[in-house]
Amino acid sequence: MEILTANSLDEAITSLYGNNLHIASRRPVHGGDINESYCLSLSDGAAVFMKCNTLKNLSFFEAEAKGLEALQKTGTIGVPKALAIGTDKKQRISFLIMEYLEAAPKLSRYWETFGRELAMLHRADCSSFVSENENSNLRFGFTSDNYIGASPQINTPKENWITFFRECRLHPQIRMAERYLDSGMRRQCTKLLDHLDSFLTEPEFPSLIHGDLWSGNAICGPNGKAWILDPAVYVGHYEAELAMTELFGTNPDPFYGAYHEVNGIDSGYQDRKDLYNLYHMLNHLNLFGGSYRSSVQRILNRYV
Repeated sequence: MEILTANSLDEAITSLYGNNLHIASRRPVHGGDINESYCLSLSDGAAVFMKCNTLKNLSFFEAEAKGLEALQKTGTIGVPKALAIGTDKKQRISFLIMEYLEAAPKLSRYWETFGRELAMLHRADCSSFVSENENSNLRFGFTSDNYIGASPQINTPKENWITFFRECRLHPQIRMAERYLDSGMRRQCTKLLDHLDSFLTEPEFPSLIHGDLWSGNAICGPNGKAWILDPAVYVGHYEAELAMTELFGTNPDPFYGAYHEVNGIDSGYQDRKDLYNLYHMLNHLNLFGGSYRSSVQRILNRYV
């Protein structure tokens, strides 16, 4: 289904559902730090989900819609449908309208199913998400830049993973974080970037990954299975995704066991996961301030 572009919230609703329907009420939905979120109840009793921000931040939702669409195209895991995107100058907002997910009781093997479906996502063909040229050697990145939280995320396609992670992930965040880094940490960062191939490995195949898969971005959906939200997608190494699931807490063991059955986790992953999460710790440092400096320092000390 093609995502509708609208010039007002009312226009979006009538274009999607007809002139006889309107928004009867809205209630806040909690969860995100960047956008406001609402459940919109329509006059026929149906509901849709809306995220909104200031007019100038429409690009947040353009990027999110592209990410949701890419994940959905793989047909591997639950992803909400993006229905409409646009701006409403009267209300001074940009917005994204998606299907509203009614939670159901979790499947008895919820975590095993989640692990298998995430592994299937990571094994899905993702070549079209990097370059439209079938003969291109570019394997990692995405067709457009997007966001990790509120920070710009560069997705310039590269031929190999380590180059991509160095130039499009670590280096931009390190540059933004300079005001928080003392001279010793700056030297550590330079050394790490120069010797990144000593710590990371090239994957056997590229994977489309959600990109920001902490626990708050996965919920139980209407079929009792995990649905993933708020993506920061790109084509990369599946280990970077697994590392993020362990950054703020961790999923139960059955999740990782089921994942491993479908897409084997290399034994060296445990040595690399903190380095992948350095990207997210630097991003948190840049977004939320110096309280994350010690976490960045700890990871740097481990590797350099």
